[in-house]
Amino acid sequence: MPVIELHVMKGYSDTDKSRLCEALTHAVRIVVPAPPEAVTVMIHELDPAGYMRGGQYRKPASALPDPATLVREYLFAMEARDIDKASGMLGAGFTMVFPGAEPMTKLEQLIDWAAPRYKFVTKTYEGFDALQTPGDAAVVYCRGTLSGEWPDGTPFDSIRFIDRFELTDGHLTRQDVWNDIAETKANS
Repeated sequence: MPVIELHVMKGYSDTDKSRLCEALTHAVRIVVPAPPEAVTVMIHELDPAGYMRGGQYRKPASALPDPATLVREYLFAMEARDIDKASGMLGAGFTMVFPGAEPMTKLEQLIDWAAPRYKFVTKTYEGFDALQTPGDAAVVYCRGTLSGEWPDGTPFDSIRFIDRFELTDGHLTRQDVWNDIAETKANS
């Protein structure tokens, strides 16, 4: 029965603390074979006036945004063709790689590349999985199925996909996409 005690300075919201407890529970379970209900996480909050490091009082850092939520917002903006909103979520050096395409750095490149492949595509999400890399990037995998119309107006659906995103400082810096759209098109 793992027990984790964490000390943080006051100032984090209940939502932030809940995210932290969930993340710590998942982290423990990668190593310790314990069901979630057997993992206890306790957060002890410190008054900033009662904490010094290096002889100086410190303030709590702001919580990072939930990377899975950012990816959902980006994908919803793309599906709605709100390119300005989606572009505003991209970080420096953003790169995206789609099946059969050279790496792209601008959303307009993706739109131009996709135009002869299908009229439109929508995604049905089965799940989002977020993790932190040893470096600065958070990684989010989303998976589900694609539906839409081929250029001739014929509908398609139930095409598997997985997208992998990297986020740094709350901005998307990489997107890798895998799907069965080419195989489905070739067999239709």
